[in-house]
Order: sequence, then C-alpha cells, then structure tokens
Amino acid sequence: MSQLRVHCFASSIDGYGAGPHQSLQDPLGVGGVALHEWALATRTFQRMFGNAGGSVGVDDDFAQHGLDNIGAWILGRNMFGPVRGPWPDERWQGWWGDNPPYHVPVFVLTNHPRASITMAGGTSFHFVTEGIHAALERASAVAGGRDVRLGGGVATVRQYLQARLVDQMHLAMAPVLLGAGESLFAGLDLPALGYRCSEHVATPAATHLVLTKQGRVQGQTPR
Repeated sequence: MSQLRVHCFASSIDGYGAGPHQSLQDPLGVGGVALHEWALATRTFQRMFGNAGGSVGVDDDFAQHGLDNIGAWILGRNMFGPVRGPWPDERWQGWWGDNPPYHVPVFVLTNHPRASITMAGGTSFHFVTEGIHAALERASAVAGGRDVRLGGGVATVRQYLQARLVDQMHLAMAPVLLGAGESLFAGLDLPALGYRCSEHVATPAATHLVLTKQGRVQGQTPR
C-alpha cells in the first residue's frame, strides 16, 4: 500500500520551516536558505540538478532515501511559485526550469483551477482545488504502488500531520536560529496524533529526526 512520506524537511532549532517575508527574491523567507545548506552540499542534491561532486555520508544517505520508491509528489502552492490569488496567466511553470527534479507526477494544492502542465524529464504538474484528501487520492492512484512524497511547505505539512495522513517524516534540524517565520509544530500535539521519534542521527550539518505514525510498520532509514 502506498505511504505518504516527508523527507529532507528542514527546520531551524527554534522550529521554523521557513523564514519570514517570503518573496520572489527570498522564496524560503529571509534566512531560510541556511536551513537547507546540509542538503545542497550532498551528492544526491548536486546530481538532481546535473552537477558533479557533493558530499557523501549520513546527510547524503538521508537525501537519497527521500528519492527511493517515490511515484508521485504533493506540493503546496507556495512550493510551486510566488504567484498568489487567481492565476493571471500560465507563464509561471515552477522554480526549476524546463526539466524539474521530480520526474514523476506532482499534485499542487491551490484554490484556483489551472490546466495541467507537462514538463521535460517525466515531470507533470496537476493542480488540485478539492483539498488535501483529494490530492493524496489522486497522487496515490498514479504512483503505481510506490509511495507519495509530500514536499511542503510548512502549512501543507501541518495540514497532513493534523489529519494523521503522514506515515513517515524525516526532519533535518539545521544549527540555525531564525527567530521568526513559519512555525512547523506550534499547536500540534504530535504524540496525541500518534507520532513518535523512531530515529535520530546528528552530523555537523544537521540533526536528522524520523517521526513515524504508530500502528504501522516502518522500515529503518538506511545510513
């Protein structure tokens, strides 16, 4: 059965998954890039964007595991682009150029309808206006028995956690304090929702935490 997984979701020590004042110039918010430095340095992320080199080891193992057995993605609208409100036109096709790094169908949550987009490399974007359950149902249907990866942003992950739909979540806590931004867990009672920390590994670049939903058998993250 297909599972819903979150991987490489970066957080600051003080619990922010994005910095304040997100914009076209600062899509991760002010200071948000620092949350992802651990991932950007890995061989896996460098290869995703056609580059050679990159670090190997625990950080790279977690990054690579996030790509294993993924048949579809779900993104919040802010993860797709900076446009707000009704789509003014269809010129914006994501942050990633003509060949996005997903290579599978991606379902984007939005309140405003838009036609699907087919990109190079096997990526297609489909815009879902019926909510989180509909997006998960559609993503699972096309995943071909593989898992669905939930890419964020913060508000989207919070909604799926609150609904107990996330089976496994890999959180990478960067050694950074943001002071403000989008709080990941504020107001969420994760133990009451059935989540527990099943693994934790620290590296110089990040502390990796794996949360699993109790009542389902989860595999140990390789490293």
